[in-house]
Order: sequence, then C-alpha cells, then structure tokens
Amino acid sequence: MYKPEIFSDNDPDSMRARIKAFPLGTLVLHGDSGLDANHLPFVLQADAHGERLLAHIPRANPLSQLPDPLPALVIFHGPQGYISPSWYASKAEHGKVVPTWNYAVTHVHGTLRVLDDPHWVKQQIQHLTEQQEQGRNAPWAVNDAPTDYIDRMVAALVGIEILIHRLEGKNKASQNQPPANQASLLSALETEPGGEALHTMIRATLDNP
Repeated sequence: MYKPEIFSDNDPDSMRARIKAFPLGTLVLHGDSGLDANHLPFVLQADAHGERLLAHIPRANPLSQLPDPLPALVIFHGPQGYISPSWYASKAEHGKVVPTWNYAVTHVHGTLRVLDDPHWVKQQIQHLTEQQEQGRNAPWAVNDAPTDYIDRMVAALVGIEILIHRLEGKNKASQNQPPANQASLLSALETEPGGEALHTMIRATLDNP
C-alpha cells in the first residue's frame, strides 16, 4: 500500500479497533486463475499462538477447494468520504485548492487455511453473532434457533482462518492541510449528511498525530 508517512497509522491498537468496528473485510487471494476477492465478516482473535482472523464461507465457494496454506490480504475500510474544496478556508483567500478523498483503512497480511470442521464453524458463528449482537435490547443467540436447523446450516459451510503476520494502517485525514483548513473542514462535516463518522475519524487523527 502506498503510505506517505504523514498518513501512516502505526498504532496496532488503532488498526485492531478498526477491524472490530468495521468487520466486513475484503479477502484477496492469488490463485491459478488470477486474483480473487471475497467480502466476509471477520472475527479478530488473539491467543498464545498469535492473532487470527476467523470467518466462514459456503462450501460451494471455490475458495473452499483451494490448497492451503495460502498468502492472503484482507482489507478493512473505515470511514471515508469526498472532501470538497469549498470546505477549506483557503478557498476564499487564494482559490488554490482541489478536491480529495479522506479515508481510514487497515490491511492484514497473513496465511490462510480452510477448516472443514463443523464444530469450529459453529464456534466461529457464535463468536461473530455475539460480536454483532452485543448491546442490542434483545440480542439473538445461536441457541435461539433449533439445533437441527443450525446443524444443517453449518454443514453447508467451511471455516477460514488467517494467521496474521503483519498489519498496515493508513488514515488520510487532511493532515497535510494548514490548521485553518482542518478547522473549516471539520466544521463543514458537522452539517454534512452522513458526515458524522468521517468527522469523528478526522478529529481523532488530527488530535493524536
């Protein structure tokens, strides 16, 4: 990933937090037919053996038949959005401003293996469900459904486990703009429809360089 130092996120905790907040990752693999991408919700798990990303896929997905271990890249996108030059204070001063796009992203590099293990898959689904249901007024649990129904569903799935070797992070949050432009940008995002998440990301990045 092209990552100028000013936009680099070198904080592992920040990158892990992004994975947990935006767990739908793009899994990129290179197989015999070239590049292949799958979009999967992941669970980040750590133990004495290291950090892993856990997911499941339909058995019908050709990925389930690939030989492993395989080098893998998973991309997690955080808040993102178009930045209008009209939001910069310097537009009124000299007009030398152009549009850009701000975003936060985490790249996970690791080794993938496929797990044809119903018990493992069911545990992964339980972890993912608990992760996504926490905080809800009436959280759903896997045990809420009939056991035979869940077992039939699980039988049609296989597990994906990625042993993490390296994390890369990038926060492009107008760090290269003068303070006046940063302030006017944040002010504009406060009233921009759908701009709350991007505003929060930019504010946090600028406050913690």
